[in-house]
Amino acid sequence: MPRLAVFALAACVLAIAAAVVSFARGSWLGILWIMMAGVSSNMTWFSVRRAKAERAAGERTVTG
Repeated sequence: MPRLAVFALAACVLAIAAAVVSFARGSWLGILWIMMAGVSSNMTWFSVRRAKAERAAGERTVTG
């Protein structure tokens, strides 16, 4: 897993935890944390898919 994907996943987990704490305290600020979790989740998936595509392209170049 690429380093950027690991960092984005960590940010996603922390944002979800912050959202839970915000909502538990009765604050609507948790909505912003949920949005941040969504963005970091998308960054994680994008990084993983890009690394997988680059790896597949490298294998095609070597074997083709």
